[in-house]
Amino acid sequence: MPHQVVTETVRVAIHAPAPLVRAGLAGFVALDPRLREVPQDRIREADVIVVALDVPDASALDLLPRLCDEPGARFLLVTGRQWRADMTAARKRGVRAVVWWDLCSPDVFARSVRAVAGTGAGAGTGTGAGAGAGTGAGAGLNSREVDVLRLIAEGRQLDEIAAELSYSERTVRYILYGAMKRTGTRNRAHAVSYAIRAGLI
Repeated sequence: MPHQVVTETVRVAIHAPAPLVRAGLAGFVALDPRLREVPQDRIREADVIVVALDVPDASALDLLPRLCDEPGARFLLVTGRQWRADMTAARKRGVRAVVWWDLCSPDVFARSVRAVAGTGAGAGTGTGAGAGAGTGAGAGLNSREVDVLRLIAEGRQLDEIAAELSYSERTVRYILYGAMKRTGTRNRAHAVSYAIRAGLI
């Protein structure tokens, strides 16, 4: 499986248990001339494997190597907001980006696929389930950081975020500053903008 895509076409395999969801994702692929779907029986030829999951957890991550055990396999997860998987484990299994269901427009989907493949918008940014743009594979955002940035993006104040997540306000500040440090961003707005571009929120 190629690690770098040198042509303008990204080969995409789709795994979605629900036929309607699969049809929707296949429709997104068909809308972008730079993307081409490959059938499930040729999944090893895919540059990006898109996996639809209701709730990403440890058992869901165990599914990924069964879909494709190639060392260089790159996965894009399309999922709900209840992230229950370990970010480091997700990264080790090839997860390079996460797109939330309610934010998965055709444009966001196509940009995320191309970023995961290493071509087009977002190329070389290390976009992923917690990977930081331009900061290397080890600069991961954990699930707490993603949750805090998502709530900031929704316009919540830190005290409201603390109440919703059952943290102290001090802990929320600590999480936010940790996210900013990892991503190399200067302030809250910059961190939220980064997370949105990376497809994390």
